[in-house]
Amino acid sequence: MKRAIAVVVLAAAGGIVMGISMPRGPMTGSQAVLSVLLSIVVGGLAGLMSRSGWALVAAPLLFWTAVEIIRIRARGPSVDAPHASAFGLIALLSGRGMHLLLSVVPMALAAAYGAAWARKSRPTGIAARLRQITAAALSIGTLTLTVATVVPPSTPSIAGGVAQLTTVDANGYRIGVLLRGASPDLPVLLIVPGPPGGSETGAVRKSLAALEQRFVVATMDRRGGGASSAALDAHPGPTVDTEVADVLAVTDELRRRFAEDKIVLVGHSGGSVVSVLAVQRHPDRFRAYVGTGQAVDLPETDRIAYADLLAWARSTGRDDVAGRVARQGPPPYHDVYDYEPIMLYQRQVYAQRDAGFVIDVPEYSLLQKVHTLSTLLDTWDALYPRMQDIDLRRDVPRLGVPVYFVQGGEEMRSMTGLFADWYRILQAPAKQLTTVPGAGHRVMFEEPARFAEVMTRVLDETAAS
Repeated sequence: MKRAIAVVVLAAAGGIVMGISMPRGPMTGSQAVLSVLLSIVVGGLAGLMSRSGWALVAAPLLFWTAVEIIRIRARGPSVDAPHASAFGLIALLSGRGMHLLLSVVPMALAAAYGAAWARKSRPTGIAARLRQITAAALSIGTLTLTVATVVPPSTPSIAGGVAQLTTVDANGYRIGVLLRGASPDLPVLLIVPGPPGGSETGAVRKSLAALEQRFVVATMDRRGGGASSAALDAHPGPTVDTEVADVLAVTDELRRRFAEDKIVLVGHSGGSVVSVLAVQRHPDRFRAYVGTGQAVDLPETDRIAYADLLAWARSTGRDDVAGRVARQGPPPYHDVYDYEPIMLYQRQVYAQRDAGFVIDVPEYSLLQKVHTLSTLLDTWDALYPRMQDIDLRRDVPRLGVPVYFVQGGEEMRSMTGLFADWYRILQAPAKQLTTVPGAGHRVMFEEPARFAEVMTRVLDETAAS
């Protein structure tokens, strides 16, 4: 009985430590190693103390129960109750699934080895040999996965230039930034990704390398995504003000590091909203603002998208989709899963090109790749409901810097009218709109050469700023 109690206490204590230190599971290589080591220690000791194979099941079960209880305080699809949907499956596999591989599996293996060691037993018979072979295979797999998680992200060097993955302190937490430029003396360009918890490092590397010849290109990962994943659980939580503060913190670090009084700011989609607010609050820090896939009023955009989705679903015979969105009613919603139909089908509804996230680049670690969508969902769930009161037509009638917009000729209808309304009334020292025929919402990645031409013009026309 004493041994059983000791195993229970040990496994529960390990789960509590894990739940407190890594409520969303291992997000970095160092956390992955700590998770595996903690699990091995707990499992091995449980096996030694119990001297029985029951520890192989009991220790992981008690450990995982404690983790789930402790991380009730965390919020988001990756830690909430599983949801029966495509997004729910993604959150389950990349969140709890990866966590299980890096905790429960090594714990069960260590418990089996510990119990065998305590009994000083040697396998006999075919069944025992098969168990031994299975344990060895799983051990090799766990070791391989652990090693893969600690391989750090990297970016190819540029002779005489800047090529670095770094982080910036933003009021006590870290924001990941990729820096690349042919020379450290070039003007600085900061790119802010679109969705909450978004990272466009891969897409920028794949499509916009030409910009590195004219700028030091800084691509930031928004709080909760990519190299900024740990910042999701920072205090205060994600709000419009903290998002704007993140942009300004990165801006100030770039100005300091490269001795630039002002930088060029590019905001895409949802990131364009917080970028505009950053420019409005501190125009003295920016040489120009460039909006692409420019958002203006998120609730109204979503209501138009909802109506268009419903009409598309009915006209194409997608009764399942039509029924679901009709039952939900129009947005805004307080749950990311209610936005799932809009996000899943908007490319088909608006005939957009498939120019999504790019993760097959060395600038992402294995865990960053795995968590690409789960961290986006978690951050969206936390931030998006707090962005429902912004309408740039009302809140930002004027900007104190030259403004440029690069919009796709096939931009989504849910955004075009609202942008046209804001552009018409917006006052600025200079204002230009470039519309790229055939391109959609992700125009800078769909037509990178055309976007680079506009950025060269921005550079030339604001040289005296």
